[in-house]
Amino acid sequence: MAKTTLIDKLAILSDAAKYDASCASSGSTRRDSAKSKGIGSTEGSGICHAYAPDGRCISLLKILMTNFCVYDCVYCVNRSSSNVRRARFTVEEAVKLTMEFYKRNYIEGLFLSSGIIRNSDYTMEEMVRIARKLRLEENFSGYIHLKTIPDASPALIEQAGLFADRLSINIELPTDLTLEALAPEKKPRDIRRSMGHLRAKIEEHKGERKDRTKPQRFAPGGQSTQMIIGADGSDDDAILGRSENLYGNYRLKRVYYSAFSPIPDASSRLPLAKPPLMREHRLYQADWLMRFYGFDRGEIVSGGQGGMLDLAVDPKLAWALKHRDLFPVDVNRADREMLLRVPGLGARAVNRILSTRRHRTLRLDDVARLCQSIAKVRPFITALDWSPGAATDSEGLRATFVPRQKAMAQLSLF
Repeated sequence: MAKTTLIDKLAILSDAAKYDASCASSGSTRRDSAKSKGIGSTEGSGICHAYAPDGRCISLLKILMTNFCVYDCVYCVNRSSSNVRRARFTVEEAVKLTMEFYKRNYIEGLFLSSGIIRNSDYTMEEMVRIARKLRLEENFSGYIHLKTIPDASPALIEQAGLFADRLSINIELPTDLTLEALAPEKKPRDIRRSMGHLRAKIEEHKGERKDRTKPQRFAPGGQSTQMIIGADGSDDDAILGRSENLYGNYRLKRVYYSAFSPIPDASSRLPLAKPPLMREHRLYQADWLMRFYGFDRGEIVSGGQGGMLDLAVDPKLAWALKHRDLFPVDVNRADREMLLRVPGLGARAVNRILSTRRHRTLRLDDVARLCQSIAKVRPFITALDWSPGAATDSEGLRATFVPRQKAMAQLSLF
């Protein structure tokens, strides 16, 4: 039997990691290799990313330490009963790959996850060794995100936080009942306890300025989690409700939605279906509206039907189409909260509108220069020289947006 080479392992374990949602390094502390005399840098506002045609971030080396796993989660391609090809990196191999990729300017950091081998503590200890070796022996100052093991020792997770920029503990599924049914080895209470402990440690290490001159660096990018969608019957309302709870209870930086579909094989106990990629995309948009645009969950879900988001149009547009009585909005008089609800106006465009209208009355051309798509904005606003007239209430208004969205649906988003 031929020996598995490092290149073979990389092919297997980078492919196996594609189902783990990664993140940018925004939120981390600023580190400059010129000052630290180490290798690699990360900017406080985020590193410079490259994106693959399917939308995935490729600026991080995203790998599994191993895709061997003692768990048999029904939805996971790497479950113990799956017949996928297996591989495992040693600590030294993972470190070598990270450094070699960085020196060739392929990456800005490392995203590391793993299947469970032997037990949770052993797996977590190996992952910590990789991060420790990068930081202390290789002087690596780039971004590191570790996917931690929920039922690993709290002491190991605390060690991980000393070397990683961000830690994440996967909530896995929208409800405890489906988690217990599809991943019986994983216990919801263990996941919640670990997330709560991690939040407490992050808060502890932030410290109070009056008590500490310089708190010890600990997961400065905070914690995030990942939720698999499409493996159970949870509707979008339930998924967004779970996200609200997670943000509130654990002060997460992000909830990542993963349209997960296991590779079909004889051991799969899930019905085979096309991954709900557009649904994933709409959930990200809805999540953004809840966190940064002042929408509540009920408003967002009301744009669709039966607790599901409208897949044909984005959530803000879907809401506006069902609340046309609130439009058109006068861009010269409306407050910030209402301007943020206009389809096609992002936070940056709204800030520009508010700033510009202090000096002059805005015309439609002015708004067009301040936003990305005046075609989407036009039916929902009035300006000095513009009124949409009956267009806002037109029965065919929705149809003018749907063809463009259908074209989007044909793209591979993740």
